[in-house]
Amino acid sequence: MAQDNFKPVVVWLILNGKTEEALTLLAKNYKVNVPGLRVGLPKGRKIKASGCYTARNETISVLNSDILANPFVIIHEFYHHLRCKAVDKIHRGTEKNADRFALEFLREYEKAVTKAQRVT
Repeated sequence: MAQDNFKPVVVWLILNGKTEEALTLLAKNYKVNVPGLRVGLPKGRKIKASGCYTARNETISVLNSDILANPFVIIHEFYHHLRCKAVDKIHRGTEKNADRFALEFLREYEKAVTKAQRVT
């Protein structure tokens, strides 16, 4: 897949309910393991968070099944997966950087949609 299409495709997959396929594509592109995905947050995370990454078991957890189609949350949590060291499983990276990472994907998707609409 061409790099200029990568980010829009990832967002499109998530929006269309193919979140696991999107995570596989992300993992392949960034050369990391595919993180697990589960509905239901770990204890203590239910009040504020829509998603959570657990390095110990390399799993992205989401609040409910609706969040599985939210590209911002999924890509934000994937950033945390990227930033955790494989050996020591220490969380690296900030929320601000995870937000930037996810927003870049959304901007590229928006550009692709706008470009496609001009063509049709």
